[in-house]
Amino acid sequence: MSPSRLLRRAATALVAWMAAATPFPALAQDGPQAVSTSITGEARLRHEAYADPEWGKAPDDGYLWLRVIPMVKAEAGPVSVVVQPILAYARGVAGGAGPVDRTGIDLVQAYADLTLPLDDRTRFGVRGGRALIALGSERLVGKRYGPNVPQPFDGLQVNLARGAARLDLLHVWATEIGPGDFDDGSVRRRRLRSAYLTMEPAPDVNFDLYWIGYTDRTARFGDISGREERDTFGLRLFGQRGRLAWNWETMIQRGHFAGQAIRAWSQATETSVRFPQVPLSPLLRLRANIASGDRSPTDRRLGSFNAMFPKGRYFGELTPLGPRNIVNVNPGIVLDPGSGIAIEINLAAFWRASRFEGIYDLSGRELREPGTARARHIGNLAEIGLSVDLPRGLTLAASAGAFTAGPFIEQTGSSGTIWMAGAEMTWRF
Repeated sequence: MSPSRLLRRAATALVAWMAAATPFPALAQDGPQAVSTSITGEARLRHEAYADPEWGKAPDDGYLWLRVIPMVKAEAGPVSVVVQPILAYARGVAGGAGPVDRTGIDLVQAYADLTLPLDDRTRFGVRGGRALIALGSERLVGKRYGPNVPQPFDGLQVNLARGAARLDLLHVWATEIGPGDFDDGSVRRRRLRSAYLTMEPAPDVNFDLYWIGYTDRTARFGDISGREERDTFGLRLFGQRGRLAWNWETMIQRGHFAGQAIRAWSQATETSVRFPQVPLSPLLRLRANIASGDRSPTDRRLGSFNAMFPKGRYFGELTPLGPRNIVNVNPGIVLDPGSGIAIEINLAAFWRASRFEGIYDLSGRELREPGTARARHIGNLAEIGLSVDLPRGLTLAASAGAFTAGPFIEQTGSSGTIWMAGAEMTWRF
């Protein structure tokens, strides 16, 4: 029996155990159900500018993003319906706007929820339709909120919660983003299945245990294209004790791609300590990550880690790199002067995990081929960000950074310093 089938059977048994305490209540209830509706949402205007992007390999770029995403929610008893249109446009993107920049007018969410209380500690829920999905800390499956266009999914989600324990099962297809109005749709190219368990064995001490099954019918790694079938088995430990907080995750990937066996892995950690009694209430944070790369182009094994659908800002506000064939160490500090102001300073150093593979952006596009370079050090990043929360749901934010080239970049082409700046205004209503 395959590991993924064994895990699915274990998840089914866990559902049966959690639901055994009480039979499902009847959906029919006496008397009419009152329908309540609410309208919320946000509007965001963001500008980003880059000098010497890709360390001088690409032309300078500066563009403007506009996004409006209102949401209408109607509830009646155990049933709720959510409709969330999106208006997303981009101006000035070098080379033309892509799926993360523009979608015109479309639907980012349109789903129905059914939530049934089984007893005073247990709830069962079903969601069907198009929805944004975030699993854990969004290292593998996230909403892609940072770029202009989020990543929705079409399909079915089931959840069962009992006390502090929660099990989420999903079978969805990634929505493919089109450039025009009402042309986003599920072409069933990328499928996602998952069994995701969260538990709290002690107060403020939590863990996630999960399996994620991913299929891409037209995947590409290097010069090879083909069907990718990848299973990710993960354990995430997270929590807080006093001033100390942690979020550590181990991910192992197995599967097949174009006749090659997949053998990949990643380790991601974030540890922070807060000092609330010190002026500016500093939070000191250390992130350290490694995502495997391919160790040999001729061994019929693919060692490249695939983060699938990660959150939009993985290593920082503006960094060009994504979590594939990467090692990074990222100390940072967050300061709180009060009055809704936050200041964040980040430093980061990046290396290649494998000398036989290049480096990639967040979407998986290769930025630099390995060529004959033997160096691992990619470069160093320094970044500062400022955000201000104002009355009536208004937030202003700005960031700036510089990414200097290391020996690997110098050995593979142009090696200028990437200068980055961003500014945004968000109104939540």
